Amino acid sequence: MRVILHEDHATPTVGVVTWFRVGSKDEMVGKTGFAHLFEHLMFKGSTHVPDGLMDRLLEEAGGWSNAFTSSDMTVYQDLAAANFLETALWIAADRLAGHTDTLDQPKLDNQREVVRNERRQSYENRPYGMAELLIQEALWPKNHGYHWSTIGYHEDLVAADLADVRSFFASYYVPNNATLVIAGDIDPKKARALVEKYLGWLPRAAEPKRPSYPPPAPITAEVKLVTTDEVQVPRVYLSWRGPAGYHAEEPALDLAAAVLGGGKSSRLYKRLVFADRIAQDVSAHFAGEELAGTFQIEATAKPGIDPQRLIAVITEEVARLAAAAPEPAELERAQNSREASFLSNLESVLARGIQIAAYDVLAGDPDYLGKDLLRYRAVKPGEVAVAAKKWLAPSSRVVLTINPETK
Repeated sequence: MRVILHEDHATPTVGVVTWFRVGSKDEMVGKTGFAHLFEHLMFKGSTHVPDGLMDRLLEEAGGWSNAFTSSDMTVYQDLAAANFLETALWIAADRLAGHTDTLDQPKLDNQREVVRNERRQSYENRPYGMAELLIQEALWPKNHGYHWSTIGYHEDLVAADLADVRSFFASYYVPNNATLVIAGDIDPKKARALVEKYLGWLPRAAEPKRPSYPPPAPITAEVKLVTTDEVQVPRVYLSWRGPAGYHAEEPALDLAAAVLGGGKSSRLYKRLVFADRIAQDVSAHFAGEELAGTFQIEATAKPGIDPQRLIAVITEEVARLAAAAPEPAELERAQNSREASFLSNLESVLARGIQIAAYDVLAGDPDYLGKDLLRYRAVKPGEVAVAAKKWLAPSSRVVLTINPETK
């Protein structure tokens, strides 16, 4: 287990982040949703911490616990008063060593239904909620780990049995597949001693046998998807594949997103919302993951506006950026905005702990912050245009249009 300590005495709190290198891409066709299912199951008790005790102990210490799952990782986060650190590490050790001791069929059945209801609430019954799932399935081949969402498919969740779930846990929930970050009001020597006491005895396991995905064939012709939802106005999504996170081209493409759709001063917002008045909102973002990334532009039409008009303007503005570099002042504004937002999000010790873990796992350097800021500052205007031209061609995109229709 990788252990990283971050000392900050500004407030008498401590954040404990346990980052497991397992996400939905580590699943396989027919057995999806397992990584996210375990995010839920890990809060349902272990050998010495029965269901409900962890939350009660954390709340009594003025804290809380949560977790999130993505295509690449499952991350558990606890925040409490600094004197709770020893108890937090005891809980972490018990969950890692003894979770399957109490994992039985009733718990699996219960959380399986919780996850299925979450899919209904977050995707199927939410306005425009199916967009993410439809886009993922169109961007990536069926046998690729990014083809399915972390939420999984109903039929796979229903079919999952106790043996499948236990096997998944035994493969990925092992110390050598985790990074532990302790951030906050700590004494590093004492914190390390507590880690040794509670987690040092856990044996190293075999390295997980992960699915292997060859690079998918490129998209060479625009993919058009049209669907309906019980919404008031149309919405369009234009999506492209991009480079992996921490790839050399990531900063330029990230800043291209900021120039195009990063707030009210962006090109698309000024054109679609202010000038042409055909959209209620528009945004653009790039998300780099472990294997690849996704660049997406999303725009919601005003009532009575044909969504094809939005697609035409977005296509025009992307082409304009690919043809000519932004002005230095425009790029600098995007760099300043991105950096200010990024640093603001690191104010809490828990957020810093998560970012340090991300740097360790994805960039291979927990002390990557300075380098991260510099690589964005180093981007030149011409590099933004080159990135847009390379990655954002009309022939390599997926265009989803969601039109209003009563369910």
